[in-house]
Amino acid sequence: MTVESSAFDELFERVSTWGYWGPDDQRGTLHHISRATVVAAASLVRTGRAVSLGHDLDLDPGPDNARPVEHRMTGFASAADTEPSVNTDYVGTDFHGKSVTHVDALCHCVFRGRLYNGYAADEHVGERGADVCAVSQLAQGVVTRGVLIDVPRVRRVPWLEPGTAIGASDLELALSAQGLALRPGDAVLVRTGARARKDSLGAWDPSDFSAGLSPDSMLVLSRGATALLGSDGDSDTRPSPVAGISSPIHALALNAMGMPLIDNMLLEDLAVACADLDRWEFLFTMAPLRIPGGTGSPVNPLAVF
Repeated sequence: MTVESSAFDELFERVSTWGYWGPDDQRGTLHHISRATVVAAASLVRTGRAVSLGHDLDLDPGPDNARPVEHRMTGFASAADTEPSVNTDYVGTDFHGKSVTHVDALCHCVFRGRLYNGYAADEHVGERGADVCAVSQLAQGVVTRGVLIDVPRVRRVPWLEPGTAIGASDLELALSAQGLALRPGDAVLVRTGARARKDSLGAWDPSDFSAGLSPDSMLVLSRGATALLGSDGDSDTRPSPVAGISSPIHALALNAMGMPLIDNMLLEDLAVACADLDRWEFLFTMAPLRIPGGTGSPVNPLAVF
């Protein structure tokens, strides 16, 4: 399905929250998470089963890992040292990409010169990062109800082929099949089965071909007052269905809606846990590193049942 530029512009305006929380707002859809939301989410913990939603940091280059994580030892424990002696190491990552599980702050994506809420990118982003909409807005973490929308399971396939677009009707069908209804403040996680495909067929470059959401699917999340969107890809379908816009979901989520994105999540273990328990909702937690001016951060989100 292709989307005309004029239709995309109309959709951008429909889901935009610019000014809704005031002209100086930098938190966007995180406002949907109230203290009552957190308390209600905590009540979903019944078994104590916790599931990591983050990938191991990948040190090896590959089609889906053009910028591998750097890890080296900076010191080794020695018996000659004062007891106790220690081992130390360095970890470096250019985490925006197709490998590292990370959260995108609202300053990550610039669309037509603007960040979320109309901030001019050239006035607020420089060599030391961003002075608005940075990842520091998430410094207290995200604790809320999480829901997994497992599209391949609903379709009875192991994964979606790269290039498959998940539309609004697909999301609504999957939610209905799983007995779910979105609630304000949800963290919505969409499984495409990308990791299952990689494990079975090998790696490919998701920059060229990837399953993801179609632009109209954001209407479902907007109506549901969703706080955060995550996926086992980067939520965008590639090739892009919108001419001239390489990452329309990033533009709609980060720029128009003010909704943080979590890219490259590990959702296979979560899908197994949900199927085992016949539950598609859980306590979701995620905390970024406190990086002043940061455009995002590596994360290891957790689902707790």
